[in-house]
Amino acid sequence: MNISDSIQNRDIVIVGQQPWDVEIGSNCKNLALEFSKHNRVLYVNSPLDRITLYKQKHDPKVQKRIDVINGKADGLITLQDNLWNLYPDRMIESINWVRGSFIYDTLNKINNKRFASSISKAIKRLGFKDVILFNDNDMFRSFYLKELLQPDVSIYYSRDYMLYVDYWKRHGERIEPLIIKKSDLCVANSTYLASYCAKYNPNSFYVGQGCDLEMFTNQAGLPIPDDLKNIGKPVIGYVGALQSIRLDIDLLAHIAKTKPEWSIVLVGPEDNEFQASSLHNIPNIHFLGSKPGAMLPAYINAFDVCLNPQKVNQVTIGNYPRKIDEYLAMGKPTIATRTEAMSVFDQHTYLCDTKEDYVNAIQKALTEDSPEMQQERVAFASTHTWENNVKEIYKAINTVKARR
Repeated sequence: MNISDSIQNRDIVIVGQQPWDVEIGSNCKNLALEFSKHNRVLYVNSPLDRITLYKQKHDPKVQKRIDVINGKADGLITLQDNLWNLYPDRMIESINWVRGSFIYDTLNKINNKRFASSISKAIKRLGFKDVILFNDNDMFRSFYLKELLQPDVSIYYSRDYMLYVDYWKRHGERIEPLIIKKSDLCVANSTYLASYCAKYNPNSFYVGQGCDLEMFTNQAGLPIPDDLKNIGKPVIGYVGALQSIRLDIDLLAHIAKTKPEWSIVLVGPEDNEFQASSLHNIPNIHFLGSKPGAMLPAYINAFDVCLNPQKVNQVTIGNYPRKIDEYLAMGKPTIATRTEAMSVFDQHTYLCDTKEDYVNAIQKALTEDSPEMQQERVAFASTHTWENNVKEIYKAINTVKARR
């Protein structure tokens, strides 16, 4: 049976972790924009909770939410054709500190009812019917929305292993399997997370990942940034946040000390552990700090080899590293730590298990890189579009509906 990868003229409600007014990039915002090309979409911001009001009451974003709750502003905003953003008009209580499951579930159901009431009013105003509910990893505030909103299809989207973080682990170890199980289907942006969801719901699908690669393509002629001009070749580079929970400090030190003739260039903000690390005392490691997003292609273009020196832990093992697509979109040979999520890049990157593997892979990449290999990398990265990502989500929905 051929399953269609298209859904049109439907009403989609999106709930999740990140509100529309978040400054950083968001998978779900990109998905919402793609959904809205052929469907009507309501993107729902997370509701204001009591502790956020207490701690951040002077934040303009919080003030906006207070105005909506107090009836001083309309919470339903038109973003563009077919796409609306909802600021919920009800506040929820901060309950993660509650220990007992029964009391927590009782309070969480009250929170969910408040949240659902806001969404229901917006659905009625927009005239939405038979909605598709798309839940972006919001396991607590949206746990009861399937029962309360009665969607035609309920989808749980897994794109991070949340339970590694203490906040989510406290109640999430019990609750996330339950919401995965009762959802009509689960979709995930990595094979690892799809396998995790499949333990609780057989209707679990790997749907890939979309990326915004336009700024990284056709950039071969970019000038070398000023702070890279006096750094010796070859340049082995990394672009992104330098977080010790994700990146292997010892691995970087090993590469630099083993090959002092290589320049290790790190572009991005450092956390406290990186700032205090001995890497700053190694002469061929260069910290260039944070750069504007528009400048990143120029730095990647100046690298001879790109790195993603991840640790392997519960944070990284299921994580889809979008920076790999950015590296490949510029044709760069890329060295990364082998994880299950990285298996989709196996034919186009050098995957490593040990420190020694990294050194050998970098040397091999420097030796064998060619225009043909660069073109293959660019072509592969170009398949990871939001359009293709959404087509896979549509195909998963249609597959489950066919099974019904």
